[in-house]
Amino acid sequence: MRAAVHTAANAPLRIEDLDDPTPRAGEVAIDVRSCGACHSDLHVIKGELPFPTPAVLGHEVAGVVSELGSGVSGLSVGDPVVTSFIMPCGQCGQCSRGNEEICERFFRFNRGQGKLYDDDTRLHRPGGEPVWMYSQGGMAERCVTPASSVYRVPDGVELSDVASVGCSTMTAYGALRHAANVKVGDTVAVVAAGGVGSALIQLAAVFGASMIIAVDINDAKLEGARELGATHVVNSSEVDAPAVIRELTGGRGVDVAFEALGAVPTFNVARDSVVEGGQVVVVGIAAKGTTGEFDLATIARRKLQIKGSYGAKPRRDMPVLLDLVARGQLRPQDAISRRYPFEKVQDAFDALNRGEILGRAVVDLA
Repeated sequence: MRAAVHTAANAPLRIEDLDDPTPRAGEVAIDVRSCGACHSDLHVIKGELPFPTPAVLGHEVAGVVSELGSGVSGLSVGDPVVTSFIMPCGQCGQCSRGNEEICERFFRFNRGQGKLYDDDTRLHRPGGEPVWMYSQGGMAERCVTPASSVYRVPDGVELSDVASVGCSTMTAYGALRHAANVKVGDTVAVVAAGGVGSALIQLAAVFGASMIIAVDINDAKLEGARELGATHVVNSSEVDAPAVIRELTGGRGVDVAFEALGAVPTFNVARDSVVEGGQVVVVGIAAKGTTGEFDLATIARRKLQIKGSYGAKPRRDMPVLLDLVARGQLRPQDAISRRYPFEKVQDAFDALNRGEILGRAVVDLA
């Protein structure tokens, strides 16, 4: 099969022929149709998130089941499916406590070493050299992943529309539902209107937020945010964004501010935009070593809540999200602004790095 291989920090992805991966017990092989280009992948490409090389990135997969490992039930060859970027083992202490979004084995084996849970990769160059996997390694014509991360796409839903559901949409849902528990009538700010930010805006509307304020430095992204459901937009390069947010909310600030980029300036905007007792939810993945500042006395006096959120709970939440898509209440395809053929996969990440992607870019492999 062909795969886009990451070989070194800041080196272009290289399309290579790798051996077809084969599923083992409890795993599923998928013929990939589309894969989203995520900012987390870009962090790895730039060397900002340490990861072993050579590796295949890509964790927003839409495709068709091509082979089942032993012990897999509930799926059939030929099923249209999407994957969650989190691959819960279902057995570790965190999974046992219902915290599968921070599955211990996922972080130890996959995010730490590029392997699956038998301490081995499924990807190899001809001749046997191992190639490591970032989640399932979806920037390839075929990938293998634990069955716990594979979900059948409902009838009537276009497979090419839903690749991003397993990462940007699921990440947004986890932040809204589990970290912040947004309720009908809450006011929210979404700071950074990229892929995850776009999903936060869409889902905040589904959750019944009364005011959704999108903050970015790019007017095109802000216009896109308005089309996705933002009630107000603020260009933080032109105005004092926290001051404008307080003005829009009658001087009080928002109930929840989501930081969706992973950068100090966006964290500062989120931190300074919430009401007393409000929540600052950090969703964006920052480069290693990035630090934010806050005044401990202010946090105590204003009873601020600063939380981190890393995805949702796949086995509980992915069926909910796909049902919302099937019923037309959630349209992830509206956040897709560019599609690239597989041969142009590097162009997708270059555009993402330049800040040109509105919402999400998707690489089509078939």
